[in-house]
Amino acid sequence: MSKHKVIRFFIVLTVLLLQIVFLAVTVKEKYETDNFAAILSILLILLTIFFGYRYLDLHHHEYAYEQVSVVIWVPIGAVVCYVLNVYGNLGSVLAAGITGTVASFLPLLRKESFYLKKLPNAMYCGAFVGMSSVAITPSIGFVVAAGILAGVFYMLSKNLFLGIGGKLGTIAFVGVVLVSLINWIVL
Repeated sequence: MSKHKVIRFFIVLTVLLLQIVFLAVTVKEKYETDNFAAILSILLILLTIFFGYRYLDLHHHEYAYEQVSVVIWVPIGAVVCYVLNVYGNLGSVLAAGITGTVASFLPLLRKESFYLKKLPNAMYCGAFVGMSSVAITPSIGFVVAAGILAGVFYMLSKNLFLGIGGKLGTIAFVGVVLVSLINWIVL
């Protein structure tokens, strides 16, 4: 198996496992007293995810990765959104909206720049990290770490999950959850 296939498999497996665990815990919590409904809901979710991954064409067949010079804007977007959210007391939705709006104007600085056209998506992905609750992301260091990890997933998933809504939010979710897991294991 080539290294590209291993990377693709790792990314898809990580997202798939996090989706299954998150949805299963959510369903189980909702139906805490009714185990039959919880088990039925979990099975339906698993079947939907399985058939979605199995039969939808979610990926390009060639392998491409985002440039590191673009990926560094993911943690920058996370920090900007976090600072606006926590220190500016703007709230997470408004902070993410401001971050995304400002990022959307970056390509106008030089309209012929291919590089600047890639920055809004990267920064907006970071904004999803930065809009996490302070109970989940307690410090700026945590946000930077989650932003860096989300940036790595952003870089590796360039040709994955195409045409599927929520890709940037899912990447941010993966970054925050994995840093939370690492934080929980270490502490």
